[in-house]
Amino acid sequence: MPDAPPPPAAAPALLAAAGWEDYALLDSGHGRKLERYGTVTVVRPEEQAMWRPALPEAAWEAADATFSGEADEDGPGRWRSRPGLPAEWTLRYGPATALLRFTGFRHLGVFPEQRAHWDDAATRIRSAGREMKVLNLFGYTGMASLLAAAAGARVTHVDASKKAVAWARENQALSGLDHLPIRWIVDDAVKFAAREARRGSRYDAVILDPPKFGRGPNGEPWHLFDALPEMLRLVAAVLAPEAAFVVLTSYAIRASSLAFRRLAEEAFAGRGGAIEAGELAILETGGRLLPTSHFVRWSAP
Repeated sequence: MPDAPPPPAAAPALLAAAGWEDYALLDSGHGRKLERYGTVTVVRPEEQAMWRPALPEAAWEAADATFSGEADEDGPGRWRSRPGLPAEWTLRYGPATALLRFTGFRHLGVFPEQRAHWDDAATRIRSAGREMKVLNLFGYTGMASLLAAAAGARVTHVDASKKAVAWARENQALSGLDHLPIRWIVDDAVKFAAREARRGSRYDAVILDPPKFGRGPNGEPWHLFDALPEMLRLVAAVLAPEAAFVVLTSYAIRASSLAFRRLAEEAFAGRGGAIEAGELAILETGGRLLPTSHFVRWSAP
């Protein structure tokens, strides 16, 4: 008799993050998105917004700042802003306050769609019934680290950029959360995880948001498709036996969440639990969803 076919993979999940008081996705379309960060409205490129905008062009033209030009790993673009607009301002989410700045790569310092992960991680940390050790790799400006620490975790935040880690520490001070147990580390994520594995350091949860391309503090190259398999093996190696979750986000849209799921199944084989994979999206104020990235989440049994 022929072998029975394998069971079908679970359908991709969709995590849709709505806006909040200090953030809103106002409109999207024609390769752009119109957002409000605090009191400032901005227009940024968004290649996945292939549809027509819902709002009239006048609403877009009234934005406080517009990004144009290239905005990838090969070079920065530029912002055009109204006269008198401050170079930096703040946004608040729960107990965390983030300093926002116009960067040459169209980012402002916060990725609002990650609210879905922030909320889920905080819920898991608060309900654990013990202090959890959380490792945040490629931690950028620290929103996930601050919110995890505010929920009761002891956090190790790692990023290869001195500028990003300094920005994260500014956010901690602005949030009034200096008393929380966060280690801020400038290091290459792969090298740090490898050393932690050799030292026998173990974590109850790992959060990672690797770029498609990047460099470590000493110029070490990072290419997602080459480096991610080893990175996930190292993540599995530093997980404590009673670990609760791992969450990976990737903005490498030409990949598939199914590919990331396969990697996670391989990396966490033998640990039991469940693996969920799919897309993150932002809910527009008019009700449409804008896809932003892929994610994979492993949860303990």
